[in-house]
Amino acid sequence: MSLDLFRLDGKVALVTGASRGLGAAMAIALASSGADVALHATALPTATAADIQHAWPGRRTHVLAADLRNKDASARLVEETVAALGRLDILVNNAGVIRRKPTIDHDDEMWDEVLAINLTSVFRLCRAAGRHMLERGGGGKIVNVSSLLAFQGGVTVPGYAAAKGGVAQLTKALANEWAPHGINVNAIAPGYMETDVTTALRSDATRLRQITERIPAGRWGQPRDLAGAAIFLASPASDYVNGHLLVVDGGWMGR
Repeated sequence: MSLDLFRLDGKVALVTGASRGLGAAMAIALASSGADVALHATALPTATAADIQHAWPGRRTHVLAADLRNKDASARLVEETVAALGRLDILVNNAGVIRRKPTIDHDDEMWDEVLAINLTSVFRLCRAAGRHMLERGGGGKIVNVSSLLAFQGGVTVPGYAAAKGGVAQLTKALANEWAPHGINVNAIAPGYMETDVTTALRSDATRLRQITERIPAGRWGQPRDLAGAAIFLASPASDYVNGHLLVVDGGWMGR
């Protein structure tokens, strides 16, 4: 197989939650494969843009800030990406939050925030990007970020588990609808990663040991471990992959 299948030259990607962690790693990976990248976060992700421009001086970037709880934010991000970079070929829905609290204390505000950012905004961004891709023609790639909690329930994270399960099913529903138009919709389900989202777990010595012992790879994932999966699902190499949840978990689900 030619490595050209993994090249993204001439393509434009939008990555949400790209200021750090998984989002920054995936944005940098797409840029490394040739894509120009629009970078979103709640505050302008200038550091990620600077990293890309330093490594690949010819690569174009555009930074965007938005609160994804705002119902108009998703369409605006797509519109501004197209205006700044000329088109949109790849959408990576990575932005997310987690709120840990036992269900009896998990209030409506927590639930609404997590669902709004982790699921509703994903739908809105997919809708806006899909509309652009359909009107332009030529297909496109949408990569959603789900979780192992699309398969498992987790503990004290009911909103997060519900949202990530919803992302998995939304991915399949949109793949069914848009695959005939050359738009591939897939998802990555990361395992236990060393990011801000897992700080509380890693701060608990007992939970850290229990989780690490169950991971066949013997370690927690690093953001860079998603680079290959992101490039694959964004590239021509995955043109016949539709509605798939690609688990990147060090073997956790196979245990």
